[in-house]
Amino acid sequence: MKEYQAQDIRNISLLGGSGSGKTTLVEAMLFESGVIKRRGTIQQGNTVSDYFPVEKEYGYSVFSTVISIEWLGKKLNIIDCPGSDDFVGGTVTSLNVTDLGLILVNAQQGVEVGTQNHFRLAENLHKPVLFLINQLDSEKADYERSVESIKEVYGSRAIQIQYPLNVGPEFNALIDVLKMKMYRWKPEGGAPEILDIPSDQQSKAEEMHNALIEAAAENDETLMDKYFDQGSLDEDEMREGIRKGIISRGMYPIFCVCGGKDMGVRRLMEFLGNVAPSADAVAKPVTEDGREVALDSKGVTSLYVFKTSVEPHIGDVQYFKVMNGTVHNGDDLQNISRNSKERISQLYQTAGTARTPIDSLAAGDIGCTVKLKDTRTGNTLNGKDCDYEFPAIQYPAPKFRRAIKPVTESDSEKLSALLTRMHEEDPTWIIEQSKELKQTIVHGQGEWHLRTLKWRLENNDKMPVEFIEPRIPYRETITRAARADYRHKKQSGGAGQFGEVHLIIEPIVEGVPMKEVYKFNNQEFKVQNRNTDVVELEWGGRLEMVNSIVGGAIDARFMPAIMKGLMDRMEQGPLTGSYARDVRVIVYDGKMHPVDSNEISFRIAARMAFAEAFRNAGPKILEPIYDIEVLTPGDKMGDVMSDLQGRRALIMGMESQKGQECLKAKIPLKEVSSYSTTLSSLTGGRASFSLKPAGYELVPADVQEALIKAHEAEKEE
Repeated sequence: MKEYQAQDIRNISLLGGSGSGKTTLVEAMLFESGVIKRRGTIQQGNTVSDYFPVEKEYGYSVFSTVISIEWLGKKLNIIDCPGSDDFVGGTVTSLNVTDLGLILVNAQQGVEVGTQNHFRLAENLHKPVLFLINQLDSEKADYERSVESIKEVYGSRAIQIQYPLNVGPEFNALIDVLKMKMYRWKPEGGAPEILDIPSDQQSKAEEMHNALIEAAAENDETLMDKYFDQGSLDEDEMREGIRKGIISRGMYPIFCVCGGKDMGVRRLMEFLGNVAPSADAVAKPVTEDGREVALDSKGVTSLYVFKTSVEPHIGDVQYFKVMNGTVHNGDDLQNISRNSKERISQLYQTAGTARTPIDSLAAGDIGCTVKLKDTRTGNTLNGKDCDYEFPAIQYPAPKFRRAIKPVTESDSEKLSALLTRMHEEDPTWIIEQSKELKQTIVHGQGEWHLRTLKWRLENNDKMPVEFIEPRIPYRETITRAARADYRHKKQSGGAGQFGEVHLIIEPIVEGVPMKEVYKFNNQEFKVQNRNTDVVELEWGGRLEMVNSIVGGAIDARFMPAIMKGLMDRMEQGPLTGSYARDVRVIVYDGKMHPVDSNEISFRIAARMAFAEAFRNAGPKILEPIYDIEVLTPGDKMGDVMSDLQGRRALIMGMESQKGQECLKAKIPLKEVSSYSTTLSSLTGGRASFSLKPAGYELVPADVQEALIKAHEAEKEE
């Protein structure tokens, strides 16, 4: 394969919901371009894209697959993305390194939630898109309804370039209103007959052709003037207008195809090569420090590693985009992200597991290499005198969590290493070693996402594991002031232990200062703030310790030990053992012994006095609350809202968003555990949701009582 320059490179993300036919279309494109000699099928498990064992087992895409195709002097780098929202990480990665989203729409379903999710991701990254109506040979295919659903959601910018003459099992022809020709296929598909448009279709085709001319002219002032002067544009002028419209997101062309029968595939690839934006025609990449990088194959070399795959008999395969310059076999590069050196021992073009060795890749191109010793996903590799570093890809927040542990306890260390490796392959598998919960928590995008991780551990790595319900990171706090004192005294021959601490605790309320007088049991306690130590707690909130000691009752050298004792109890609250937060502690009195007082004595005394005061200060349990946004079809809104209210969610509002209803609420983390599965069941897989932390709120009294009882029972066990 020759070295292609940026103007001849097209980087494309293949998008669309599950079942839209992306993998089958890729097979047809590979076949037509001569990369493969025979098209595989999902049913037979021999497709180029879905080559991992878990993908063959389940029959759906889990990882994105990079495919490189040469067609009519252009190079098409196509990344086939998973359709399920559970595997959105591959789609987000792909859109960050490509320049165009090709969104497949199942002709039987029209615009679905997967279509909208992928469009929204492309929109957020300012990527242009094309729509491709696929599976026109299906019994229930409805082209007109599919186009209507696209235009209903995405408006007049969606414009047809093709339409089929017939749909269903007899589909074999379409009209192209850019070329103004009819394309007709034999039953085996492949190369079409290119014919004049039938007379009974001439009027419809001309009407759509004129609409396309107008849409193309709107994207260029020169073309608009020419259109007004002449009333028409030639094919090359239309192409230029369409290209500019695609890049500016002022136009979403609609194409037709039947990937399963290999019909319309050649014309699609021709359009992508001739009209789709080239690698040098879109926004320039920007470094971490805000510098724009122009694609210059003669400039300094810089690569961005966007994906790592671990494959049998090979190990790590790193996929990268050449952000600048040209990379060659044998190049020595600096990993600026990890301050280490790497040698590119071999460059490859890839089509699934098939890798073709090549000598070089120029700016804008995509390729892979193997066995880099210290390079991770998201790293930047630079040539000499280059200091570019490109920002890490931002992924959606996780929606599903489970605690994981090996069936055999001695495998814990091995499991940790495997989970770290899996995070490299899919950054949306997030691994958390929770000191607080004393569990390893795996976060993901949904139940299927984590189920896939479990399958891979057990089948690929022979590591039996089990998922269990993760604990909830509750917090404890207080609602009123309380006082306590504790004397720690221990004598066992020789030097003993002695420390006595008197303290007052109260909740920290923003804007409310410490009082000068506190009253407990009709007794007044006057305090003064000699100095305050503030600890911003890593789990949120803070601890304030006010030194109000007078007359040297406790030596200043023991105050750090008292703070350690307070922190001991903040890390293990008296109610449920959860972290405590937002407490002010006023140490106002105590006693020392000239011989027996030491740091451990005051640490223990502070810990015990704090625990007693905490229990008398109206202690409350706080639970984590999340903002949730649910996108659902309007006909399912009632069911979704009812289910959320049953999960103690507080509905904050709703609005319409491009054909779907967006429901916003606040929901306790405890109630989110199985939500992805329930939502899918309620809506037939037509809804999606997102989560982000919103803070902590008091749990209801009945929930608090149950939590305390459960904690007491656990301690007894």
